[in-house]
Amino acid sequence: MASARYDTIGQTYARFRHTEPTWRREIVTALGSTDRVLNVGAGTGNYENLDTQVVALEPSRVMIEQRGLTAAPCVQGVAESLPFASDSFDATMGVLTMHHWTDRTAAFAELARVAPRHVYTVYDTALARDFWLFDYFPETRVSPMEVNAPTPTLLDQYFDVVDVRTLWVPRDCREGFAAAAWARPHEYLDPDRQQAISMLAMCDPHVRRRGTEQLRADLESGAWVERYAEIAELDRADFGYRLVTARRR
Repeated sequence: MASARYDTIGQTYARFRHTEPTWRREIVTALGSTDRVLNVGAGTGNYENLDTQVVALEPSRVMIEQRGLTAAPCVQGVAESLPFASDSFDATMGVLTMHHWTDRTAAFAELARVAPRHVYTVYDTALARDFWLFDYFPETRVSPMEVNAPTPTLLDQYFDVVDVRTLWVPRDCREGFAAAAWARPHEYLDPDRQQAISMLAMCDPHVRRRGTEQLRADLESGAWVERYAEIAELDRADFGYRLVTARRR
């Protein structure tokens, strides 16, 4: 379950998972004039717009304890069984959370029950798997989270998708998700930062050690710069992250 998982791997989230301003603007715009918002899988609450009435839902006690004093009120619970009455909210939202859900059919039914509008970050797996970090940790390409990754097409099976936007990852991205440090490869050598990236935190320790040492060697030899010179010069990059706005049928 996500609660047990993040009680283990979520220890360093507050240190490394910060609000990326460009993503926040896109999310706030997508939510529009909604007054009551449920943030599902809210974590430390980086993308909550406190100008609205936000309630956070988070399964992990470790994550809840890392929420700041100004964060929205938080309820411990899971997407598959929302502890709220029908139509309690104008919209639900979630940032990189769906790949941790255990029963998506139940979760989507619950989301549709409590709100008519839904704004979620997902990813295009074809683009996501081209990210250079997978070259060092190739086994993660076939992990259950990646093979069953949430996509815009997945949401379209349950809701009416009304908009899909590219969430670009800027060179100086402040977040700590998997591709956030794409232009700062040395950051992926930090074991505490790895622990805040579920893709790495959940992979086999031998795989993680081997990939980390290969990355370290390539950075020291200059092989990384030579191999990824084209992407290293960009100001922003597209690694498949998408913001989907949908409404219930």
